[in-house]
Amino acid sequence: MDSRMIGGVAVAEIGLGCMNLSHAYGTPPGTGDAERLLHKAIDLGVTHFDTAALYGFGRNEELVGAALKPVRNRIHLASKCGMTGVDGKRVIDGRPETLKKTCEAALKRLQTDVIDLYYLHRWDKSVPIEDSIGTMRDLVSEGKIRALGLSEVSADTLRRAHAVHPIEAVQSEYSLCSRNAEIAVLDACRELGTTFVAFSPLARGLLSGAVTDVSRLAEKDIRRNMPRFQEPNFSRNLVLMDEFFTLAAETGCTPSQLALAWLLRKEDFIIPIPGTTSGHHLAENLAASGIRIPPDIGKRLDTLLDANAMHGNRYPAAAQREVDTEEVS
Repeated sequence: MDSRMIGGVAVAEIGLGCMNLSHAYGTPPGTGDAERLLHKAIDLGVTHFDTAALYGFGRNEELVGAALKPVRNRIHLASKCGMTGVDGKRVIDGRPETLKKTCEAALKRLQTDVIDLYYLHRWDKSVPIEDSIGTMRDLVSEGKIRALGLSEVSADTLRRAHAVHPIEAVQSEYSLCSRNAEIAVLDACRELGTTFVAFSPLARGLLSGAVTDVSRLAEKDIRRNMPRFQEPNFSRNLVLMDEFFTLAAETGCTPSQLALAWLLRKEDFIIPIPGTTSGHHLAENLAASGIRIPPDIGKRLDTLLDANAMHGNRYPAAAQREVDTEEVS
């Protein structure tokens, strides 16, 4: 793969989101299978690995830390604070004392002395962003973090945070199906020299064709509560996907590869981090690095899946209130 920059460090242009190895989409794989997938990612050239304190309530950091410890000096390791599991519930807490404790716990679970990129997973709106970032800046000074990031924030919040300490990465949902970043954040990233890390670049399975029947999803799969996966929205979105799959066939690649190649051609400071539990799908996703989209296909993609194409919000109402991103009207 070609490389792209995060905070002055070159990483492979497609990273790996590790969340679903422990969290969110039903029963995760066993430890052995998850470790084998992480090792295969290394073999295939992945260098940027993304985890968080929230994922599996710490279990994902433990998994990633143990599996990648032998190659720690070869990888770029990202994790997140500010949203964790407390007594079995997800809690957003950006108070300085909480962020410090979360970082200390993450260093132990990840079995490392320093985290390459540490995000504020959600902005706790009861705490000024300047206070949370000020604490994370102190962690950089102490040598526990190399670079700071923000997740699911607006351009205004990014600029406020960047005034306290350079923000090297913003991570938000971005795909052909979720175009919020195009409103303002991508422009702010370009202005500030901030890398944009795109999570859910395959629209949580819609763009890969992995989800065609919501009733077959695991009972605790988070997609069951997302408006885009609920009727009548879901059936309408599947019609759009059928047309998208036709465009992938015309391009000579898989739908997943077309979706990732589209992201890579948007801006040279975008790094997608698809997640998977399948070694086959991992290899398929990474091969998107070599896909070139013909201009006419690119135009048809942007017409088919413009900012207002999808039916239903990307988050349920409660989760939507927790993010700070600009929203498509």
